[in-house]
Amino acid sequence: MLMTSNHASVVSMNLFVALLCACIVIGHLLEESRWMNESISALAIVMGGKSSHILVFSEDLFFIYLLPPIIFNAGFQVKKKQFFRNFITIMLFGAIGTIISWVIISLGVTQFFRRLDIGSLDIGDYLAIGAIFSATDSVCTLQVLNQDETPLLYSLVFGEGVVNDATSVVLFNAIQSFDLTNVDPAIAFHFIGNFLYLFSMSTLLGVLTGLLSAYIIKKLYIGRHSTDREVALMMLMAYLSYMMAELFYLSGILTVFFCGIVMSHYTWHNVTENSRTTTKHAFATLSFVAEIFIFVYVGMDALDIEKWKFANDSPGTSVAVSSILLGMILVGRAAFVFPLSFLSNLAKKTPNEKISFKQQVTIWWAGLMRGAVSMALAYNKVFGLLTKPLVRFLLPLKQSGSAVSSDPGTPKSITMPLLGGGLDSELDLGVTHANNLRLLLTTPTHTVHRFWRMFDDSFMRPVFGGRGFVPYNPGSPAEPNGE
Repeated sequence: MLMTSNHASVVSMNLFVALLCACIVIGHLLEESRWMNESISALAIVMGGKSSHILVFSEDLFFIYLLPPIIFNAGFQVKKKQFFRNFITIMLFGAIGTIISWVIISLGVTQFFRRLDIGSLDIGDYLAIGAIFSATDSVCTLQVLNQDETPLLYSLVFGEGVVNDATSVVLFNAIQSFDLTNVDPAIAFHFIGNFLYLFSMSTLLGVLTGLLSAYIIKKLYIGRHSTDREVALMMLMAYLSYMMAELFYLSGILTVFFCGIVMSHYTWHNVTENSRTTTKHAFATLSFVAEIFIFVYVGMDALDIEKWKFANDSPGTSVAVSSILLGMILVGRAAFVFPLSFLSNLAKKTPNEKISFKQQVTIWWAGLMRGAVSMALAYNKVFGLLTKPLVRFLLPLKQSGSAVSSDPGTPKSITMPLLGGGLDSELDLGVTHANNLRLLLTTPTHTVHRFWRMFDDSFMRPVFGGRGFVPYNPGSPAEPNGE
């Protein structure tokens, strides 16, 4: 029986790996397709078989092994200037927007579910449903967008997803831990305190882990003996940051994301030339394979017929519940994306910095995807099918090659202008009242960046390394214009 079980596992893994290979090949062949990508290819292949029950979806596998490389590579490759330039807007969408969406979804399901008489649910259950469905999963949209061609939109969509994770986790955990039958103002302050603690401590842990890796590699100069060791150390310390966050009940996504940012700013410049090229492509490849793995993995689980048998007894109720949830998600997203975009645009001076209406629609749509939660996973794939043509229609993109730059001098494909550039032109004493408002909102960002650059050059880089403070091999290219 043991040999039979092992053989069955081997057969399942062979089929699964072959499916991954097929998805990559088909995705390449259908790259120019308006409707198809690797995720839809995976779904189509799975639907072609009689049974998709090759592997059973496991939350542990998803959160422990598949998600970390995707988030880390996003932080490692992200345009740091673009991300922090829009940090206030990202926080508005990710924190305030998630709370608005949570309130609307919770109120909506409370009113409609009681009329459907689907069971005995208390106020805590309705609030938990709101927290679950206010969590976004923008992987499908990010797969279509290119941060070189739409840097503003990419940073907003991804940044909202990162902060949204922390906010949703805090909301859900707070709901589960509090007695909501006796609501008082102290609970609201506790909510805020939990969120600030989760965000700050998760960020701090990621930053400290990244700095520790930079210091070790710079101090020991491991690459002079073995490039394999410094590459392995970078990978393991990045993964360690995620697992430590989970150990201390923090947000692993936030931690590994900021660890990736710090490693790209310091650690990556401390390794040898060969290790830079290796790590840049290795992180991107691991992230790509993990994304395809997730699409295939969740797609097979969603198409497991046994999981849909519960709807046979009351198909009308199942359709009604799904429709209500879908409607509340649509309303909840619209309730904060468009108003908060309007407020954000008040602080922008040039049209290129403002969020256009088409970009707002893309951000609104990007938040409609949901991951492996209680909602029917089929809706996730329906939205994914429509995402690519919608983005291509709203934001026609130039055809580009590999998402990873071939230039070994930087982990990013292009270098953005300095954030402080053009500050003098903005500080015009003759501006109107509207421009005074923009100046009031934008000046702190420029001031913080200027002081950070001075502090970074004077104190951080001499200790932790980075561009300009690490001995380069002869002929090693220097990164132009900083980060």
